[in-house]
Amino acid sequence: MTIDYSKHPDGLVPAIVQDAQTKTVLMLGYMNAEAVAKTQETKQVTFFSRSKNRLWTKGEESGNVLEFVSLAVDCDNDTLLIQANPVGPTCHTGNDSCWNEDNTPSYGFLTALEKVISNRKKNPSDNSYVSDLFAKGINKIAQKVGEEAVETVIEAKDSNSELFLNESADLLFHLLILLQAKGHNLHDVVNVLEERQ
Repeated sequence: MTIDYSKHPDGLVPAIVQDAQTKTVLMLGYMNAEAVAKTQETKQVTFFSRSKNRLWTKGEESGNVLEFVSLAVDCDNDTLLIQANPVGPTCHTGNDSCWNEDNTPSYGFLTALEKVISNRKKNPSDNSYVSDLFAKGINKIAQKVGEEAVETVIEAKDSNSELFLNESADLLFHLLILLQAKGHNLHDVVNVLEERQ
């Protein structure tokens, strides 16, 4: 890995910090070779502060450090991507990130789908299949998960990929509803899988 500090007149390269788990972009700082070396040595993200004109370890006063996980260099060798585990909020304002975004796990479309399911639970609608399932209770929801699991297994034994994928989608959808009914979400399941790893 080669970092080209010469492309920047002050010898400082931009360093984007991303949460190693959630992939949320937390902040942007600047590093010189000494900051990179100290980060790798201490396992705490250290920048070169342009305002203080010295090395600055994130959280050295607040305690909200960034525990270093990995470093990658972009295709031009002049910008860094730092993966880190934040201890506390990253921004000096007290926010999770310098873009005022919550640093919560997101699974893209599945997280959006969970929000819709949660909304249907909290704000029932007469025209909603999900609201109707919640109204029928946990036994009906669990029964639907069982039915979809059996249908997925049946389609797995055949060679029709379209039917198998549709049944798999139905199973996952109903499992997300069951998780909500039990007061859990997809992240709770991911936590269990990560603990098992």
